[in-house]
Amino acid sequence: MLHVRSRSLPLTLAALAATTGFAIWAADALDAFLDPLHRAPVVTLAPLGAAAVIGASLRSDSEELDRTAVRPWWPRRLAWLASLTAVAALVLPLAVLGHAQTFGPPAMIRNVLGCTGLTALSAVFLSARLSWLPACAFVSAAAIVSSGARGPVATLWAWPLQPGAQPAAWTAALTVFAAGAALYAAHGARPEGPGTS
Repeated sequence: MLHVRSRSLPLTLAALAATTGFAIWAADALDAFLDPLHRAPVVTLAPLGAAAVIGASLRSDSEELDRTAVRPWWPRRLAWLASLTAVAALVLPLAVLGHAQTFGPPAMIRNVLGCTGLTALSAVFLSARLSWLPACAFVSAAAIVSSGARGPVATLWAWPLQPGAQPAAWTAALTVFAAGAALYAAHGARPEGPGTS
């Protein structure tokens, strides 16, 4: 319970619920039910917001105590990241139900996994507080550069903007998530404090 409270679980779940509510509102406001292509901003930005919320919860308020624990921390870290990612992957697709071949639930789930993986990687190297920055920069750059890009290579590096269940986009997102989860589980977030930010 102390571990859960130290990572602000109620606030994190409330922020994920707010992100889902905003995504549902945005999808409706964009008339996404009429034209599935209007879902692209929702399918791209909602997972980014959820990943930022998850990334902020990856911090450790007691790094010294964590290092002296009798049991290894990696199972708890992995369970924390996996459970929050699962919650986001279950609730965010409610904003884009239907049209699975375009920007529907498969694309939303893929982007939740990929963005959360980028955030977990960033937490290890930067800190939990700054973990959202590289994911935001990557998704923004992919959106700008990929507007005219086509082909299998573009599908691989521009995975956040790909519709449907394209295998290359899923491969890239799952690889990023696996790398981020493994590194975060093994090392935890970079400590914050004087001289570490």
